[in-house]
Amino acid sequence: MSRIKFGTDGWRAVIAEDFTFANVARVAQATADFWQSEIRNPKSEIYRREPKVVVGYDRRFLSDRFAQITAEVFAGNDFQVILTPEPTPTPCISYAVKHLGAVGGVMITASHNPPIFNGFKLKSHFGGSSGQEECRGVESILGRNPVKRADGRWQMADGKPHLPISNSHLVVRDVRPAHFAAIKKLVDFKRIAKSKLRVAHDALFGVGAGVFEILLAKTSCHVTTLNSAHDILFGGISPEPLPKNYVLGGAQLKKNPHDICLVTDGDADRIGAMDGHGRPMTNQQVIALLLHHLVRNRGGRGVVTKTFNTTAMVDKMCAAWNLPLTEVGIGFRFIAPELMKPGALFGAEESGSVGFANHIPERDGLAAGLFLLEMLVMEKKSVNRIYANLEREFGPHRYARFDAHYPLEKRDELMKLLQANPPKKLLRSSLAKVDARDGVKFVAEDSTWLMLRGSGTEPVLRIYAEAKADADAQKLLKLGRSLLKK
Repeated sequence: MSRIKFGTDGWRAVIAEDFTFANVARVAQATADFWQSEIRNPKSEIYRREPKVVVGYDRRFLSDRFAQITAEVFAGNDFQVILTPEPTPTPCISYAVKHLGAVGGVMITASHNPPIFNGFKLKSHFGGSSGQEECRGVESILGRNPVKRADGRWQMADGKPHLPISNSHLVVRDVRPAHFAAIKKLVDFKRIAKSKLRVAHDALFGVGAGVFEILLAKTSCHVTTLNSAHDILFGGISPEPLPKNYVLGGAQLKKNPHDICLVTDGDADRIGAMDGHGRPMTNQQVIALLLHHLVRNRGGRGVVTKTFNTTAMVDKMCAAWNLPLTEVGIGFRFIAPELMKPGALFGAEESGSVGFANHIPERDGLAAGLFLLEMLVMEKKSVNRIYANLEREFGPHRYARFDAHYPLEKRDELMKLLQANPPKKLLRSSLAKVDARDGVKFVAEDSTWLMLRGSGTEPVLRIYAEAKADADAQKLLKLGRSLLKK
């Protein structure tokens, strides 16, 4: 049997290579075994909780079938299972886990990864991604017990699964409405509804397609969804909110301008953006805009948490506004615990993953999209003008990223080499710090930085750079690529 290795918040693998029906059933059985043991453990936070689990899936190849198998395994282990009837955004699943008092949830998705991947994401009872300890707990008992699976004779109607009458443990339910209602309450939705905004949404062929049309239905806003087709190849891209993936949507916006274009990834838990004419914004710019809005327009106060590959503009904003800033390792699983602490405000990482206090401790691209719309309504300025004002106040911060294919087995050796042999300068500024807590980050005295880190979900090495000018950020990426060759 193939080796199953859990990453940041679950297991991802290539479809039909390691991600097979048999392996998904094995992982589901181990997850059921782990949560059953936690229910019986007096020291566990889910001690004596009803064995209930929420299962959802995205638009990837066979995701619906993988989800059905997962549901059957949990039902076979005497869990009450709520299965979504159609592809559903990840934050809707996370919200349902918390809202329905489940012990956990499973989302069948590989998020932003290339189309050949699929994944088995674990969601904990608090409504966020499971941490390393929980993932390792499941991984450690893989294969301990044989797979127990309920009757899987599914009745199909309108292309959607309807449950066999004989199985009382399974319920098919659309969990999206509760989440949609919750995120509308986070913002001044009545004000957005009256705004007559022209909103574009590039779904990148992912599961978010049509969501903003639903959210803004019966309002004065005009919504156009771009790249909404159910395409398991995602139009030939990886469905990640990065400027390089905005070509199709950007071309459509040049012909038909809007006030803003929101962008979501394959499972709609990440947020990106373009201006209304299709010019890309980086995720780092979107993060700065969201923090600006939460503090200046909404009067928010509290602890801001960011991963250490997130723009240095956040540091300067927090210092200017006297906000506590916590810097953590890369991965939203490090941000989620901070969002659950008293006094939290906002959490963000470079990938477009953002989370908000008083909501679920989870990245939520749909909630973030509503906050961006609220910002436009409250400021009555273009998104470009709002960000330009931030740069005038805190200085220019231009970001770039390059993803290089790099063998997994060579990563550790490379990181040690980089840490031991750092460059003396970054562009025109002397090196001030080397941070090696996750990958290697070189920081110059003028706050310019360059970072190299292996992806936690695929055989890719990411090179990140931030400088005061776009050309300088590209020079830093070139330096990073030269370090790889050495």
